[in-house]
Amino acid sequence: MQLSGVGVSPGRVAGPRVVVAADLPEPASSPAPDDLGAEAGRIGPAADAVAAALSDRARSVSGDARSLLETTAAMASDPALVAAAERLVRDRSLPAPRAVWEAAGEFMTALQAAGGYMAERARDVADVRDRIVAALLGVTPPGVPELTSPSVLVARDLAPADTAGLDPDLVLALVTAEGGPTSHTAILARALGIPAVVACAGVLDLDSPGLTVDGSAGTVTPSDGTVQARPRTARASWDGVGRLADGHRVKLLANVGSAADARAAAAAGAEGIGLFRTEFCYLAATSEPTEEEQRAAYAAVLEPFAGKPVVVRTLDAGSDKPLAFLPMGEEPNPALGVRGLRVAFDRPELLDRQLAAIASAAADTGVELSVMAPMVATAAEAAWFAARARTAGIARAGVMIEIPAAALCAADILAEVDFVSLGTNDLAQYVFAADRQLGAVAALNDPGQQALLRLVGMVAEAGQAEGKPVGVCGEAAADPALASVLAGLGVTSLSMNAAALAGVGAELRSVDLAACRERAAKAV
Repeated sequence: MQLSGVGVSPGRVAGPRVVVAADLPEPASSPAPDDLGAEAGRIGPAADAVAAALSDRARSVSGDARSLLETTAAMASDPALVAAAERLVRDRSLPAPRAVWEAAGEFMTALQAAGGYMAERARDVADVRDRIVAALLGVTPPGVPELTSPSVLVARDLAPADTAGLDPDLVLALVTAEGGPTSHTAILARALGIPAVVACAGVLDLDSPGLTVDGSAGTVTPSDGTVQARPRTARASWDGVGRLADGHRVKLLANVGSAADARAAAAAGAEGIGLFRTEFCYLAATSEPTEEEQRAAYAAVLEPFAGKPVVVRTLDAGSDKPLAFLPMGEEPNPALGVRGLRVAFDRPELLDRQLAAIASAAADTGVELSVMAPMVATAAEAAWFAARARTAGIARAGVMIEIPAAALCAADILAEVDFVSLGTNDLAQYVFAADRQLGAVAALNDPGQQALLRLVGMVAEAGQAEGKPVGVCGEAAADPALASVLAGLGVTSLSMNAAALAGVGAELRSVDLAACRERAAKAV
């Protein structure tokens, strides 16, 4: 019986199957603690201990693994999570483990509602939750068992702290029942050169001694456990400058959604920020954050990139990504409704306050600021946004190209703005009518699909004609094999998770522009 999933890191191997332990069970809600103050006081030290342990692990590794562990450590010590859990102890007389569980659940619900990249970060919160709960209960947290021989690792999903500590000499392949192409499993597997398949329904039900994994085809087949692996080629080093072998520049930037992400990206050598998702400032808010609150939050993210280019995306919310203070009502198809920039058409003051806060944060940190709007469909919408950005004192304005109509009219849109950035995740979703969160249609969201690449090429050609930059900030940018194709299509920058930078940078340095154009021609 062969199972199918989404191949996210190429290669074909076989070996014995090792299953990662399941998550911790839900902690009990009773009995109520005798001393609520003392019980609440246990949470902070437990979170600090988890953060310290993750930080220690981060210091023992380097590169992509270190960046991910540092980000997870920062999440564990997040004062908002600790404070929310402490409130639940005091207000509802919950035991500390249950309070942490419920507080983390609120954060996870908000992230899942945000969709896309933010939804996939909910797994990271679950990992931090389990580690803190385990510390409070005095038990060992779930995770990857110690491997003594080369094995195929199977899990429901893998947290960043799990993937970051993997030994590529012992892990033949990774297979997860859940996850997606932008998950940490996918990113780290590519960075380490480990074949991987995600969204493989039914893999946890197999009881065979081994598995054969084809990360290129996205298939998993039971085997007798005999090891069959091709030797991995050593990944070339990257010097921190995005360019091809002939010197042609393709800037390598980072996608970030928090201060921890930004620090990890700076440590990984990102040349700037290509996508700053500002939703984090709003997710847990019951009322709109003030301009000063936004200014401080944005400045914390921008600070590691002083003197470097950053692109800040304005609020990407709506009925598909609900916010407590922004009632949108119900829509029959939220993904096609009022979201992204469309929210601002009836609430321009919301956008104006955000733009003012972004401009102030940029002045505070000395970054080279650009802003861009999500979910733009027409040139008129692009012009409306650019005018408001310039009124706020922001000289450089662009838009996301994630709606097929915008890609088809890219020349008209580029006439109104200074740059565009292709969000290939949403663009693929709309091109193929395939929900990016639904495993059953995950293969259609493969960023290497011919139709998607043809649209990228059209937009890049329009950018060249206008003499304006065209970037990619979707999952396509993080795939080393696809990076050269995008460069060949005429894309001028690639923005990705910090963990993918070195692999993409090394791959680009191995090819010249002529080879990239040849690959692009074949791909489309």
